[in-house]
Amino acid sequence: MHRSLKKMFAILFLLPLLGGHWSCAAKKDMEEKKIVYQGNKFIPESLLHEAKVALSYYPELKDVEIDFKYKKDIKKSFMQAQPNKSNLFKGKNDRTYNIFISSRFLIEKEEFTMSDVPSEVLIGWLGHELGHVMDYRDKSAMGLIIFGFRYITSENYIKRAERAADTYAVNAGMSEYILATKNFILNNSHLSDTYKERIARLYLSPEEILVLVNKLEEEPEELLKE
Repeated sequence: MHRSLKKMFAILFLLPLLGGHWSCAAKKDMEEKKIVYQGNKFIPESLLHEAKVALSYYPELKDVEIDFKYKKDIKKSFMQAQPNKSNLFKGKNDRTYNIFISSRFLIEKEEFTMSDVPSEVLIGWLGHELGHVMDYRDKSAMGLIIFGFRYITSENYIKRAERAADTYAVNAGMSEYILATKNFILNNSHLSDTYKERIARLYLSPEEILVLVNKLEEEPEELLKE
């Protein structure tokens, strides 16, 4: 691809990264020792157990490089999965990914830290983000650029993307962890009704997850093809 064309695509790709789920402001990671796992996963020591459990459900990602990084603030989310823009155009097999974890989770003046979140909820959250990686890895560079643009311009597309990530996680066998995450959010008295309504509107509900699990048990091969 011509260099100027690549540059134009990179600029377009960066635009959606400036807001919402794709926010990628230049913020310094928290300083913490990282553990190398599987030779290509870089995980903060404090999150090693949860990340290893979540990764165990995704053998398809064994050869995929993923860097788990703490960030000081992530708007409207506790975690984000993003393709690494530095190798976006090198081809699907050479692409690497970042999973950003907020060092503090601020929702409408209510603040949570890692210590406030149970281990099984963190595993479910990571499983959801790894579901995004599964979704990203089959997209071309242009497909990812279009994804980012649509994500910040269409709530229907956000809903589609978030439910796809949930579905990947449930299909991988993580339904109990995903349900723990949903229940932590929806039943948390410290979170506002506005935030809970947003989660209920855009993500799979606990009831939908159970339906998906039942369908997977009844027709596993057909569901995995969807």
